[in-house]
Amino acid sequence: MPSSRSLFIDRRDSRSVILLVAIGVLSLGALLIALVSQHGFGIEPCAWCVMQRVVVMAIVVVAFVGALIARSLPRLGPIVAALLLLALSIGGVLAAWYQHTVAAKTLSCAFTWADRTLMAWQLDAIWPAMFRVGATCADAASARLAGLAFEVWSGALFVIVAVAALAVIVRVLRSARR
Repeated sequence: MPSSRSLFIDRRDSRSVILLVAIGVLSLGALLIALVSQHGFGIEPCAWCVMQRVVVMAIVVVAFVGALIARSLPRLGPIVAALLLLALSIGGVLAAWYQHTVAAKTLSCAFTWADRTLMAWQLDAIWPAMFRVGATCADAASARLAGLAFEVWSGALFVIVAVAALAVIVRVLRSARR
């Protein structure tokens, strides 16, 4: 007979689930801020901004799915989710860094990796309110939220996600030793 430990999450493991849910909620909040800025205040995204939105949406999905499957896979679910979140956050940091240091200093994002990828995926045809590129990288660089460029905020979000994902991994590995 399987132990109740293998079927349900105990209090120690529930902290990993709480971290995954917090990552999802924080990332969803960041998406909402981006959409309100765009549709409410006319701050249009560039290709690199939209690419970061794609990463944030993937983070939301992975975080919530990881939290949901943690009940049936109490160790494997959070570990796999956290590893995926770590990889996504590293990709997000790189995109934010590139936007801030390279793309923001050019007049156009056209034909950069982000622009070519978004054109190939045709996400703007599926959901234009979320994925339509409406600004150049130089235009997007001038947009600010509380004094900081949007890519700085998203870079900070990705760092927070990476730290939280590492915390999930450490928690699960420690609870496995007990």
